[in-house]
This record gives sequence, structure tokens and C-alpha cells, in this order.
Amino acid sequence: MTAPSPTRRMPVAAHRALWVLQILLGLFFVLASALPKFWGDPFAVAIFDGIGLGQWLRYVVGFLELAGGIGLCTRRSAVPAATGLVLLMVGAALTQAVVLHGGALVVTPLVLGALTAVVAVARRNETLTTPR
Repeated sequence: MTAPSPTRRMPVAAHRALWVLQILLGLFFVLASALPKFWGDPFAVAIFDGIGLGQWLRYVVGFLELAGGIGLCTRRSAVPAATGLVLLMVGAALTQAVVLHGGALVVTPLVLGALTAVVAVARRNETLTTPR
């Protein structure tokens, strides 16, 4: 089995569907995930209190989600942004499962991580051929 060629293009419909996914994920990470952390949403504050490392981590995670959400919506940074968000969501899922004993709350970061992984994998060849 050979690796896909970096010059091979995906079908137009798949390309457009991927952009819709990227924009929706980007909006979610910015509006529903990062901004509430900056605003001090009581749920976010409680989660980071439960983690026990201090509220500074809430701001760091919020900044990473904000940067990743914006990055998903730009062509040149979509792959690094998606990759970073996948790693962040793996950390979130592990924290929910091990530290917070979250049960069903583990599902959200796993689903978000899987969707951003789709973006990272699907866009990797485009990043290789993007003129600098």
C-alpha cells in the first residue's frame, strides 16, 4: 500500500464539506468553549477547581482553544491547529476520566478530538502542497 500523493486533490464536494466542518468546529471552539473560560463561566470555573491546578490553567486552555478555533478557519494553519486541538482534547478526555471521574462527560472531548483528527488527516496533503 502506498502513501497518497501530495499532489492528488480531493473531490470538490468533499473539500467543501471539510471546510464546513472546519468552520463549525472553529466556531464551537471559539464561542462555546474558549470564551466561557475567559468570562469565568461558573461551570468552567468549577471544572478547573476540580482539577486542582488553579484557575490559570483555565486561561491557558481557553487561549489554546481560541487559537485552535481560529486556526481551523485558515488554510495554512488548519493542520497544525487541528493537531493541537486533537492533543488538547485527548488531555481533556483523560482529565475528565481520571481526575474528575466524569463518566459521560468524557464523550464530548473524544468526539471533538475525532472530528478535528479528521480535519488534520484530510488536510495534511494540502498543507504539503501549499505555496509558502
